[in-house]
Amino acid sequence: MESEDLHRLLLTVHYDGSGFHGWQYQPDVRTVQGEVEAVLERISGRRRALLGSGRTDTGVHATGQVAAVDLPVRWTPHRLRRALNGLLGDDVWIESVRVVPAAFHPRFDAVMRSYRYRVGLAPRAASPFHRRWCWPLEEALDRDRLDRAAAALRGEHSFRAFAKAGQEERGDRCTVHAAAWEPWSDLGLAFTITANRFLHHMVRYLVGTLVAVGAGRRPDADVEALLRGADPECVTSPPAPPQGLFLERVEYPDHAFEPRPPSHA
Repeated sequence: MESEDLHRLLLTVHYDGSGFHGWQYQPDVRTVQGEVEAVLERISGRRRALLGSGRTDTGVHATGQVAAVDLPVRWTPHRLRRALNGLLGDDVWIESVRVVPAAFHPRFDAVMRSYRYRVGLAPRAASPFHRRWCWPLEEALDRDRLDRAAAALRGEHSFRAFAKAGQEERGDRCTVHAAAWEPWSDLGLAFTITANRFLHHMVRYLVGTLVAVGAGRRPDADVEALLRGADPECVTSPPAPPQGLFLERVEYPDHAFEPRPPSHA
């Protein structure tokens, strides 16, 4: 019988979300968590729970999703990474594996997350080689207006207006450490944002609204008005489509990787 002398392994996961119904396991549909757990069960002989740093929705991608799993110590990081990449489909790839303390939790120990959203402005962004990973807008945007709107997001604010669903137990205030637009190759622009937490669909509502400001369809002042929540008539623009969004990085404090008594279930 397989030894149950376990250790916890941290996985950094990349995936193309086009063929998935999001990260979180759901019966009868294809999810990233479900795919990885199926391979873990196949190689280890029993069901293994995979803890994720957070959910991504249908069609959203990741180049820095973090997950953790408890496996027998014979599964070294090198051995596990090689086995997973050999059996997972072409749209999931394990970048790295490392041993972490048994109490480490990829969601609860995270202190910052970063997302990137690609907006295609050049006609070539609609090519089948790009459109699965961007919003092929093909529309002129005012960069100065975009930059001013992004700057308004920095700091601590209520992002209730930019969330599809609230989180009553945690509130709706988030601290944005960085938010900026930058060139995306010669195809368009990318919006990057780093915050201590994100609400459901928050980045997509932000991008949809900022793009409307950059296109001149709504005034710059709307962004600050939405953050204040003072005008019930001021609502966000429709959310940007999911295929342009990437979970890029999840950050942890150094002490999260130091041995400590277990504190999470």
